[in-house]
Amino acid sequence: MPKTDDLVLFAQVAECGSFSKVAEINSLTNSVVSKRIKKLEESLGVQLLYRTTRKLTLTDAGRTLYQGAKNVKQAADEAFDAVAGLGESITGQIKISVPTISGELLLAEAVAAFCGQYPGLNIDMSLDNRFVDLIDEGFDLVIRTGYLEDSSLIARHIIDSQWVVCAAPSYIARHGRPQHPIELKQHNCLQYAYQTTGASDWEFKGEHKNQVIKVAGNFSTDNPIALRQGALSGHGIAYVPRCLVYDDLMQGVLVDLFPDQVGKKLGIYAVYPFTRQPPKKVRLLIEHIRNKYLAIQHCF
Repeated sequence: MPKTDDLVLFAQVAECGSFSKVAEINSLTNSVVSKRIKKLEESLGVQLLYRTTRKLTLTDAGRTLYQGAKNVKQAADEAFDAVAGLGESITGQIKISVPTISGELLLAEAVAAFCGQYPGLNIDMSLDNRFVDLIDEGFDLVIRTGYLEDSSLIARHIIDSQWVVCAAPSYIARHGRPQHPIELKQHNCLQYAYQTTGASDWEFKGEHKNQVIKVAGNFSTDNPIALRQGALSGHGIAYVPRCLVYDDLMQGVLVDLFPDQVGKKLGIYAVYPFTRQPPKKVRLLIEHIRNKYLAIQHCF
């Protein structure tokens, strides 16, 4: 069954005659618009558009569908307009999910401060490393680290998070300091289970492309705070986001073993469901969070 959002998108394409114009209206890329129209065609089993380098033209099936789709679009526009005033008010509730590192490092305080600015607003914040389903679980906003694959979501880039390989001076004193990433295979490597790649696959910069070193160790965890503590206690070498251990590195209680050599850098994004315009309270919260990240960007 086609999604209502895709019918609205198709009606916009039919009216504008251009993927690029529709992409600009909805803050999407041309490829996302094209893929969603193609998916709509596949779900219906018909071709809706003739595509040439100069223009888009509706097929007979496309013209038939447009008659119904434009009614869906009109109803959606009327509904949006009816609640536009509500969307501009800074009251009610926002349900948000953030990764544990971001929550404990920065966002718990930042979100609480935002609530203090708007007494009529309540925020329900979940600290969770899994990729929650925004639509099914009713989230208004999610902070994600990694890659965005769902084209029905909008993502705003906030900052990039560089990873480091580090160990305590006590571990280095007992086992020596590896001079090259390949030597990590002879060390006890503490593993973070919530990487998008495998926990034992550590990425380093190469001459032509990044290389992955497969490591091993006697401890893995899905909790980054526990991983940091294991490294601080001298039990092994950790591969973690720099922001998690920035203060430890500055104080010398952890040592960055391969400065400028670690190849892993992930974007941090504010993600929300595809809508014509997110409510003002969500837009303001995204901007507030972004400013908080930028204020400590030296940690990343």
